Amino acid sequence: MNMTDAVKTKEDISEVSHLLHKFGGQLYSDIWNIGINMSLRISDLLSIRFSDLDIDKRHLKLKEQKTGKNKEIRLNKKVIDIVNRRMDEYPNDIYLFTVRSNRSSGKPISRQMVARKFKEVGEPMGMCLSTHSMRKSRGFAMWNDDVPIEMISKVLNHSSPSVTMSYLGITKDEVLATYDEYEL
Repeated sequence: MNMTDAVKTKEDISEVSHLLHKFGGQLYSDIWNIGINMSLRISDLLSIRFSDLDIDKRHLKLKEQKTGKNKEIRLNKKVIDIVNRRMDEYPNDIYLFTVRSNRSSGKPISRQMVARKFKEVGEPMGMCLSTHSMRKSRGFAMWNDDVPIEMISKVLNHSSPSVTMSYLGITKDEVLATYDEYEL
């Protein structure tokens, strides 16, 4: 099984969004951008209904499907802009990301379709992009911006900072290297 790569720079995060739009369309770019900004697992992201979002209060509450934990998210400007555009374009849709084919009309897009498109974009970049790359990339972006690991752990709804460190691939050797880097 391949490891999921995190997109480690903000520039590369934008590039993935651009490539998804170019080769998959606005839908996949929107999924990527909202996924990056909300740090949700794909199952939770694709199950969001427009009625779940409180745009005025910039708020989303949900119960994570995988863990059963409650999660509260503040919607940032980028998410709100995308949601508002999608509401305007698709006023009769129930789900934020709805399938447009005749066979599955009215259902949320499948995780498999998103995974396929992410993989197609990741391969030429030399990355193993999956639906989990959005969540992992958000954690890395926060880590690179010196957000404390405890805060990242809370954002990702991990049980402990040590789980988050393992998730981000922060190794024992990197921790040991700080003794040389921070000689006081």
